[in-house]
Amino acid sequence: MALVKTLVCLANSRKLLGRCVAGMVGGDSGEWVRPVSARLSREVSDNERQYKDGTDPKILDIVEVPLLRPQSHDFQSENWLLDPDYYWKKTGRVGWRGLLSLEQRPSSLWINGSSTYHGNDDRIPIEEAGALSDSLKLIRVTDLALHVHVPGAMFGDQKRALRARFSHKGNEYILRVTDPEYEQEYFAKSDGVYELGESFLTVSLGEPYGGYVYKLVAAIIERATIQTGSRR
Repeated sequence: MALVKTLVCLANSRKLLGRCVAGMVGGDSGEWVRPVSARLSREVSDNERQYKDGTDPKILDIVEVPLLRPQSHDFQSENWLLDPDYYWKKTGRVGWRGLLSLEQRPSSLWINGSSTYHGNDDRIPIEEAGALSDSLKLIRVTDLALHVHVPGAMFGDQKRALRARFSHKGNEYILRVTDPEYEQEYFAKSDGVYELGESFLTVSLGEPYGGYVYKLVAAIIERATIQTGSRR
């Protein structure tokens, strides 16, 4: 084991057969770390990210993560190869005040101007993404709405999707949500639009697909759920 970094867990989102986990080092460094596996697709398996008691890291956990070395991949400069031979260790939790100390205020979510049919400013042409220096942002929004819908209904595809709509620095975004807890909660509801209150969002750039890199909401952290003591 080369080293251990202590992170505030800010994403544990869906990725292929595993998860994409990411967090920020405490203090004012603004350093992001995304532990990745040695597999080609880099997703993290259940065994690779669990605590000694077999539980999974939760958003806002303070976690000691054993790492081997930096392993940047294109614009994903935050990637570190994890050490699969050691458990991760939870050392605490942070609340809303802790999140405020980590808040980032980028002028935009990378490059705007390209949208999918159901999204808005939700993708970047791969040739432009190659010049980016990072792939993770933690932003605070006040006008978050979640949209549960069936984007492929007219083509006979009944698979449902969850998208987040919000504004940031004068731009409106509609991005796909990959936070598994919010997917589970909102897929249990009827199709429609649900207004949420003030929230933090972890926004991530996913793997290239079809000539584009997609902006994803990897985690949603509602202020109301923290204040009411929700475990999420």
